Amino acid sequence: MEPLSIQHLHKSYGDLTVVDDVTIDIASGEFLVLLGPSGCGKTTTLRMIAGFVPPSSGKLTIGKREVTTLPPWKRNCGLVFQSYALFPHMTVAENVAFGLEMRKVAQAERGTRVAEALRLVQLTGFDGRYPRQLSGGQQQRVALARALAMEPDVLLLDEPLSNLDAKLRQEVRVEIRDLQRKLGLTTIMVTHDQEEALTMADRLVVMERGKVRQIGTQRELYEKPADRFVAGFIGRSAFLDGEIAGDGRFRTKGGLDIACAAATGMGSATLALRPERIAVGGEAQGCPNHYEAKVEHASYLGALLDIHVSLSEHDRMLLQIPNRAGLAEPKPGETITIGWAQDAGLVYPREA
Repeated sequence: MEPLSIQHLHKSYGDLTVVDDVTIDIASGEFLVLLGPSGCGKTTTLRMIAGFVPPSSGKLTIGKREVTTLPPWKRNCGLVFQSYALFPHMTVAENVAFGLEMRKVAQAERGTRVAEALRLVQLTGFDGRYPRQLSGGQQQRVALARALAMEPDVLLLDEPLSNLDAKLRQEVRVEIRDLQRKLGLTTIMVTHDQEEALTMADRLVVMERGKVRQIGTQRELYEKPADRFVAGFIGRSAFLDGEIAGDGRFRTKGGLDIACAAATGMGSATLALRPERIAVGGEAQGCPNHYEAKVEHASYLGALLDIHVSLSEHDRMLLQIPNRAGLAEPKPGETITIGWAQDAGLVYPREA
């Protein structure tokens, strides 16, 4: 399995820039996830790697081969499409063998590769069935087997789980991750699903408006998001707008004076707080920052309670607390005490 290098990749359609100067180095055997909202450029980036979209500029290298201008069939990338793209008139075995036939692989070798690919995705014995006779999860496995049969240097996954229901999606993503580790495949996956990305990736690339906002591990992106966009996109955050007042103080629009270790410098800024780091009730009393808050809405989520509160006309927050035995769900209009540590928040200068 080969490393992949993306250098200053750019794609424009007329005056519209879709991918803007993207540079990423992916190690051999790494599982990298491109994550971002719809229209951020992640799928276009994947298609440029696959060879289906020509870049406006930039360079792509797989191993020691530059592939920037090579057609898809000369790159040795396996691609699993979002729609799976299975031929309905072909059996499972014929679908898996299709790419091998196009490459003129000998029949005996085709049979061996198809059998091994189906074994890897746990579909041995399904070779004579048609796509209409399979569940969604099984169709997804056939699409994956077709890519694996090509023995690719790089495996590309374009939102491969989006057509599955929530429970099946959780099961299949673990299967894909285990298989990727077993085979040591260099893999790039596109998704807009945070949980999926956090579960599967070695590293994540967060994109917005064609640009890379941050690259890192799950912990790096969650604990130290580079900017307000990443803090809001990876996990959930409560944001308070205001001013850095100096001496480690942050003053909100609603007049809250907050002790904040991250408040350095001066000027307009935003304080980001992860909701699970906000204490409630008696635990909040010992925090350097504690306030009375009015409950606006509470959601029962099983293991957690989501509580939306207001501290002033301008300051609203989200907090999460574990659903412990005997815990009473706060009611709208109820006043509760909340608090957090001095080092719990991150401060970002206000974006222009």
